Amino acid sequence: MPGVRRYPRAVPDVALCLDVGSTFTKGATVDLGTGELLATAEHRTTSDTDVLDGVAAVRAELGVTEHAPTFACSSAGGGLRLAVVGYEREISAEAGRRVALSAGARVVHVGAGRLDRAARAELAAARPDVILLTGGTDGGEQSVLLHNAAALATARPRVPVVLAGNAAVRDEAAGLLVVRGRVVLPTANVLPDIGAIDPGPARAAIRQVFLQHVIGGKGLSRGQRFARLVSTVTPDAVLEGVGLLGEIVRAADAGARGVVVVDVGGATTDVYSALTPEGVRSAVAPLWDRRTVEGDLGMRWSAPSLLAAAEVERLDVRGLVDPAARRADAVDFLPRTADERDVDARLGALAAIIALRRHVRAESAYDEGSVSAQGAGLVVLSGGVFRHLDAAGRAGVVQALRGDRGGARAVLDRAIVVVDDGYVLAPAGLLRVAHTAAARCLLQNLFTN
Repeated sequence: MPGVRRYPRAVPDVALCLDVGSTFTKGATVDLGTGELLATAEHRTTSDTDVLDGVAAVRAELGVTEHAPTFACSSAGGGLRLAVVGYEREISAEAGRRVALSAGARVVHVGAGRLDRAARAELAAARPDVILLTGGTDGGEQSVLLHNAAALATARPRVPVVLAGNAAVRDEAAGLLVVRGRVVLPTANVLPDIGAIDPGPARAAIRQVFLQHVIGGKGLSRGQRFARLVSTVTPDAVLEGVGLLGEIVRAADAGARGVVVVDVGGATTDVYSALTPEGVRSAVAPLWDRRTVEGDLGMRWSAPSLLAAAEVERLDVRGLVDPAARRADAVDFLPRTADERDVDARLGALAAIIALRRHVRAESAYDEGSVSAQGAGLVVLSGGVFRHLDAAGRAGVVQALRGDRGGARAVLDRAIVVVDDGYVLAPAGLLRVAHTAAARCLLQNLFTN
């Protein structure tokens, strides 16, 4: 079990920030007065018994009682699996996909047009936790949204539906779902007009579904304590932290466009960017924060599919097939020898390279000015694989990223590269609203040190 990292000082007003992941539960104690990181610890996520067992172990390691202010996020059980159903794939369905990603969901299916029997079967096979139903601009096309609401009313899976389509028929569509006993959360249209995306209300509704219907419904814990403890999905918390870090980077260097974060986990690899669109360098210019999630790239659960993706990308996977299979069979595996650590470093580098390549490719789908990740002032490597590497191992990963000709090198070009040693991005995101100064201090320490 990894040891506790402590940052000793006088006894402060301490908050505990928790991230209950699919593989490990991470904890960080923070001085709310100064924003200083006091200690970090982690324990395997005890999803085989009760995830609160792992939480209790982290509390004990950090010496924090249940009376301390606690902020928690979670992606345990594979995180939030979301399916998008829209009118046109290039317009409303794509808008829904972007909103879902920004809300920290893992998009497992995107469908467009009228749901027929084959489309319903594909949707069911994706096993989503929630469905985001979109379609039509406000006052625009209505029939497809109404048809799909009626189809979902009796279709499987019987999961909650976030309804974010044409406001003119929102109530009618919601009624079609409610009358069949479906849980539905009507909210503002994600695409009120062509070219205008409104992500906020749908993101809030997705978060509500996650907290009320998903966290408590995966059998992760007995009773409601865990559901009450968790305030958001982990990628949403990290995105909040990344957005704040982007502000700090831009304030420190007027020429830097922001920050890119690569977070390699046991099941997924996420890439976050908080970048000012090219040509907009004013201090008051809006940040443009986004996220891509790669559900087939991971260090444990998804290690075999990571190698399959690497082969498609023509990257070297020699000697990794058997180790990847062993890690998928024992997701709580911890490297003990130099050879095992080398394998983890290679897997982590592959996941980061492929995820950055895909992130760069996805940029062409966005039209909010130029959003190339080139020119980022800071690139942050996050995840246990990077935190537990020694200096030589980290240098090897950075060298592999800088040497990649498929897209990763362009992101790292001229950027400072650091490792999130204290795992502070999720805690900063959790603290951003209630303790903004503390969150900012956490991230300033990451950037300046």
